[in-house]
Amino acid sequence: MDNIKRIAEKELKALLAYNPVVAILGSRQSGKTTLAKMLSNDIDKFLYIDAEKPSNRAMLEDAEFFFESNRNKFICIDEIQRMPEIFQIFRSEVDEKRIPGRFLILGSASKDLIKQSSETLAGRISYYELTPFLYVEICDQSILNDYWLKGGYPLSFLAPDDKTSLSWRQNFILTFLERDMPQLGINIPAETMRRLWTILAHLHGQLLNVSNLGNSLGFTNKTVKSYIDILSETFMVRQLKPYETNVSKRIVKTPKVYIRDHGILNTLLNIPSFNDLLAHPVFGASWEGLVIENLTGIAPNWEPFFYRTSNGAELDLILTFGKKVIAVECKATKSPKLTRGFWNAVDDVQPMETWVVAPIKDAYPLKENVWVMSLTDAIHKMMSIQDSLFE
Repeated sequence: MDNIKRIAEKELKALLAYNPVVAILGSRQSGKTTLAKMLSNDIDKFLYIDAEKPSNRAMLEDAEFFFESNRNKFICIDEIQRMPEIFQIFRSEVDEKRIPGRFLILGSASKDLIKQSSETLAGRISYYELTPFLYVEICDQSILNDYWLKGGYPLSFLAPDDKTSLSWRQNFILTFLERDMPQLGINIPAETMRRLWTILAHLHGQLLNVSNLGNSLGFTNKTVKSYIDILSETFMVRQLKPYETNVSKRIVKTPKVYIRDHGILNTLLNIPSFNDLLAHPVFGASWEGLVIENLTGIAPNWEPFFYRTSNGAELDLILTFGKKVIAVECKATKSPKLTRGFWNAVDDVQPMETWVVAPIKDAYPLKENVWVMSLTDAIHKMMSIQDSLFE
């Protein structure tokens, strides 16, 4: 893993050069700790504290005194959700000595779950969501199919074989349900959450019907929605919102649901090999989710949506930044065929560019500003556009 360069490193250095506190948020095992230690190579007097270790937590029993005594050090606190009470002390310490790059905190939950940070450190903190490996970070080291099967979690992707990778993912799911969620104060039976998570895997890429889920699970709609929100806030599930334009169309207003890591999706659906994935009904939706996670991961400043009307016009992903709009259609075939619904959606949305992302090698145009391209080409195109925003 040491030879893999996380693309987040450059952006995080920029955030640390400007903000007193920077938070790296992301799911367990996504590489937050490794990234922090990579950053430490360029930081003098780097002090790392793991809030999961009792011996490390003991150092922060009198956090005010500890911070005051270590003002000449760069302090990194891992698994910050274990010590939410510390945020109030962060605020007074930052106000006492407000300089960039004083604290780096790592958390395995969204800022909405770690509420103290957004309430207490407003104007003092910047957030960065770290995903598991994006394809651009490893594509020169592996074929696409390997990544598609194993997913982006470092220890899953870097496993020596499919069996070891699958075993790691199975243990990850078990640990998340039985240990990680209770540590966040979420008291939902592990079996209940696993059942919901598995049902959502079968619905991957489909519209989210909370009422049907409630009937299947025997819970109220409100309870099911709250459980799905928890899976979203712990980076396991994505609820993709519909894109609403000013055109007079009947827009579908229900979100679509995705399992964020394709390796975890394969595990929940008992898909052990790539050939099994090829034969599974989720194959096309799996590619769709993989493309969405990679493009949204590379462009955190862009807001993601999907577009669908009651007349069948549809685009898998709409990325917006101000008035800039990019449309993306995902096709898990080397010979993508586009429907009238696709072209109608492009006419409705009027994006500046439209990409049909497929597992191909060479990009080719369909018409002006509409291209069929590989995932690698789409990622690099998105990176180029992202960089040009602030030139």
